[in-house]
Amino acid sequence: MEKDGQLILEDGTRLFGRRFGAERRQLAELVFNTSPVGYQEIVSDPSYTDQAVVMAYPLIGNYGVAAEDFETETPTIGALIVRDCCDAPSNFRSAETLPAMMRRFGIPGLSGVDTRKLVRHIREKGCCRALLAESALPLEEGLALLESYAPPHDAVARVSRKEIVTYPAAEEKFRVAAVDCGMKQNLVRRMNALGCTVMALPWDTAAETVEALRPDGIFLSNGPGDPSDAAPVVALVRALRGKYPMFGVCLGHQIIALACGGRTYKLKFGHRGGNHPVRELASGRIEITSQNHSYAVDAASLSGTPLRVTHLNLLDGTVEGMESPADRLMSVQYHPESAPGPQDSGYLFGRFLKMMEAK
Repeated sequence: MEKDGQLILEDGTRLFGRRFGAERRQLAELVFNTSPVGYQEIVSDPSYTDQAVVMAYPLIGNYGVAAEDFETETPTIGALIVRDCCDAPSNFRSAETLPAMMRRFGIPGLSGVDTRKLVRHIREKGCCRALLAESALPLEEGLALLESYAPPHDAVARVSRKEIVTYPAAEEKFRVAAVDCGMKQNLVRRMNALGCTVMALPWDTAAETVEALRPDGIFLSNGPGDPSDAAPVVALVRALRGKYPMFGVCLGHQIIALACGGRTYKLKFGHRGGNHPVRELASGRIEITSQNHSYAVDAASLSGTPLRVTHLNLLDGTVEGMESPADRLMSVQYHPESAPGPQDSGYLFGRFLKMMEAK
């Protein structure tokens, strides 16, 4: 098939391929994910807002798309770059092909690309700006577009819900106020299954509104972008710290660090995949975790804060978990809801429930 699309990187690297999904131009930050499965959850994860994701695994789309596996109603990923895209899936659950789903949501894709080369490029040089466009676009014009592109800082505001939505548990044991910074739907499903009615809140909900809901605990969700852009959520944590049990994951983990006086920084190429080993310091237990983030908590900055490190990444030593027992705070950098990924970390929801029981 004709290679009718191209990917241009800000350093002038240029790769040609075949367009699928929505055939339109897209400027985005280029990142990679090493998961061999879970492409539907990745495409529909709001944490990938404004990012073009290179899938390291070569065959994508082979089991189609299932209606119940979406992580959000309207995906906001920037683009998807793959080696081979399958448009004839074989799976009894499949209701739609990946290219058809991406066309429906206006998501551009590029296949037939040397994704091994791209992954190595990102690992060596770091995440970068990229342009997905038609193959006829001259390189100079593409580089000019990249030069003028600045990643937006309103991603959380765009993906968060606009009003409070309640997801009732079949047998309610607790009521959880979940601050939606781009929350994956499987987080709601997991808490519902454990007896938690989830009250999903807009990211800029005031502390007074949260208290009026009389929750048993507060959950801080995953989400896209720089945690320092989520100032209203940082302010909310500062206002309610110590009043309610709190559990943060991914972006929520970083927000807790900022609210308690810590700092965050951007990783060279981030953590995105389903096989990151993490050690729990208290038990020595090693979990294989699902991760998707660009930023990390600066361990040195936690000195003098009420937070102590509970988990460490075994690949690069970054902070993967924190807690403040006096404030009833706990957080992890990874995704314990396991969509997609291993289910080693499901016990963390149980710890959150125990904190609410104690309250």
